[in-house]
Amino acid sequence: MKIQASARLAMDGDAVLKDAVDRIVFANPALTSTRRSFLHRSLTLGGLSILTGCNLVDNCSVDNALMRVSRLNDDAQAWLFDPKRLAPTYPESMITRPFPFNAYYGEDEVHQVDGGSFRLEVAGLVADKRQWRLSELRAMPQIEQVTRHIYVEGWSAIGKWGGVSFGRFLRQVGADLTAKYVGFKCSDDYFTSIDMPNALHPQTILALTYDGQVLPPKYGYPMKLRVPTKLGYKNPKHIQAIFVTNNYPGGYWEDQGYNWFGSS
Repeated sequence: MKIQASARLAMDGDAVLKDAVDRIVFANPALTSTRRSFLHRSLTLGGLSILTGCNLVDNCSVDNALMRVSRLNDDAQAWLFDPKRLAPTYPESMITRPFPFNAYYGEDEVHQVDGGSFRLEVAGLVADKRQWRLSELRAMPQIEQVTRHIYVEGWSAIGKWGGVSFGRFLRQVGADLTAKYVGFKCSDDYFTSIDMPNALHPQTILALTYDGQVLPPKYGYPMKLRVPTKLGYKNPKHIQAIFVTNNYPGGYWEDQGYNWFGSS
């Protein structure tokens, strides 16, 4: 779902309010239909102005207000996030087979990576910026999980991933754990970022395997980030670089209007 401001928003109050409610609902998929209906009925232009601190007088101010709605959603989700709360896990009998492919391109365009020459780049606020071979990552303690992958389109699938605890990896490279963001650049030109508390969550892993086998290319070889506390677009595949920063890094979909925090 791509959310964009209409050119006529400043002249169409109903469109402004619909866009604002759409952003709130989009960022909070767990909202019941009753609460969604309440938002549609009760939010007013005055209320939106008070909520965002913006005076809705032209298209620019409307765009700023809608952007602030997205930022308020991020702040609310960050405040509600419990780093000790685990996502549900499932028996292997419930794994979705075949696990669905999903990307911003077709399955026939899946990026192929040479694992032998692959090196994971590490940058930003970390002490050890050396590059990592796949063999070194596989030599670290491995964990597995069977969790539900929830997609922003409204469907989900259960899969089994294995790999390195991302929190352990960040500590291994001497990352500044007080930094705000961890960003990811991928070999298929995708990019995204997550907050540090979710990066350190015990179920967040650098996935190297799927269902007990080397991670297939269509699922992100040589590695993907598996974050069961976030929606699918926050789980990047084909990762080639990781960086730690205090500067907001955005993301491929986030820069097009998707909610940045992306809680599942």
